[in-house]
Amino acid sequence: MKTRILAAAVLSAFSLAASMSAFAQDKTLRLITWADYVPKDVQEQFTKETGYTVEITLSNNEEMISKLRATGGAGFDLAQPSQDRITGPQREFNLYKPFDLGKIKSELFIASMLDATKKNTTLDGKVYGLPHIWGTDGLVVNTKLAKMADYPDLCKAEFKGKTAVRLKRPTLLALAFAQGKDPFALYNDPKAYSALMDEVGKSLAACKPNLKFFWDNKDQLLNGIRTGEIVGAMMWDTGGWKLNADNPEIQYIAPKSGAMGWIDTFALPAKGRNDAAAYAWINFNMRPEIAAKVAASAGNFTASKGADQLMDAKLKSQFAASFPDAALKAIRWYPAVPPGIEEIEGRVLDRVKAAN
Repeated sequence: MKTRILAAAVLSAFSLAASMSAFAQDKTLRLITWADYVPKDVQEQFTKETGYTVEITLSNNEEMISKLRATGGAGFDLAQPSQDRITGPQREFNLYKPFDLGKIKSELFIASMLDATKKNTTLDGKVYGLPHIWGTDGLVVNTKLAKMADYPDLCKAEFKGKTAVRLKRPTLLALAFAQGKDPFALYNDPKAYSALMDEVGKSLAACKPNLKFFWDNKDQLLNGIRTGEIVGAMMWDTGGWKLNADNPEIQYIAPKSGAMGWIDTFALPAKGRNDAAAYAWINFNMRPEIAAKVAASAGNFTASKGADQLMDAKLKSQFAASFPDAALKAIRWYPAVPPGIEEIEGRVLDRVKAAN
């Protein structure tokens, strides 16, 4: 009898400990996201309001996919891939679970951006992504030292050794658009897409004498432009606006062939343990006053309705200068990336890297 009572007591203790552990896990949101998307004051306010603590892992698109593939969609409750990196990986690896849209306060979102992102992240009738932060890649130019209007201007002989781009897929896509082609229209024709990328790759390889470096470190690039070592580069909008704040002659320019537009989303990993915390974080972040703080930290704009009215006046004026109506309408928004496309691009980029 005493043995059975002792065993029952031990079992009860284990059950209590397990329940407490589960409760502790339920009060934690495990978030994999980009740098600067979780300001400390926003994180603290969320915890104060909801009781959820936030564990943050900083990452990028490639790493998010890699980590979720390695675990079958476990390890995180919420991820923030770009909208073009959702349906392809979902179709191949089943990394995410669909949203219950009834748990989302849709009135907090800019309706057009919400509708577009839902459309671009829908697979088999289910929505896997919601919009959060958005921005563009275009040209940043020291207008005192160079005049540029489109991506091929980076390759003009007069700028030999004075420009920079990334050795990444956005550069190939931007150059394709600048050549009057639409690479997105060829996504479902691998043969034609491969031929186009080969053609663009040859152009990029021919441009290498103009490139001071292929940049992969933002500080390297920003410092190069500040010192005048780099007179023009393909880079992100907020970096250009940051430089412009210190030197008005450095400007972010939407290229004639269209800036490349991206949207970072919210997505639910397939084996996330705490959907309740994830939905709470999304609805909290899309409140205009919270979204404005996040946007200020990231330096980009947000899909939150009304947040733009709370944004920094300087950033709003810089945006208006870079994006008159025609340039805004010409943005090339990244669609979902079908399987095999990045392998084609990777082979082209490897050849460009090896070219003399």
